[in-house]
Amino acid sequence: MAYTLQNFDHLLGTAGFSDQLLRNHFTLYQGYVNNTNKLMETMKALVDADKMLTPEFAELKRRFGWEFNGMRLHELYFGNMVKEGKALDPNSSLAQKLTRQFQSLERWEKVFKAVGALRGIGWTILTYDPVGKKFFNLWVNEHDVGHLAGTVPLLIMDVFEHAFMLDYGLKRADYITAFFKAIDWSTVEKRFEV
Repeated sequence: MAYTLQNFDHLLGTAGFSDQLLRNHFTLYQGYVNNTNKLMETMKALVDADKMLTPEFAELKRRFGWEFNGMRLHELYFGNMVKEGKALDPNSSLAQKLTRQFQSLERWEKVFKAVGALRGIGWTILTYDPVGKKFFNLWVNEHDVGHLAGTVPLLIMDVFEHAFMLDYGLKRADYITAFFKAIDWSTVEKRFEV
């Protein structure tokens, strides 16, 4: 069964994000969905032909993590955004637990933004470890490298250049500020409840 491209056109008109930037980003996301589906189809054909021990199959398997995670991280990223950002309820379970671990929501936000401002390309992800009951502000350099196994991604911020260069040039901090104004905290809270 193929993955379906999700429509995020409702984000067009979001303050701090030009429609051109968003359309370009949606097209990039579409490529990840298409490539994920093509890789699954090609790998299935190799399995059906009993060619799992070939270099072709091995390389497709290695590439699959990049394409799949690129697809899924973009879905999570666009999914935690809205035109008019919704504030995190300070009385919510998520806010209370972030405050306990980071001493305040402001301190957590400062750390998250600092991770997002690191030199390089990648993703900044607030993730939760349900076993250790801890939050982590992760830097994921490549889609398929740096994830912590078993953690739940809650808030995803794309910090690859395609996410901000058209509108902000090298001013990543301005992009991060705009992103924070577009966060849909109700979506982030629902991810935490799962």
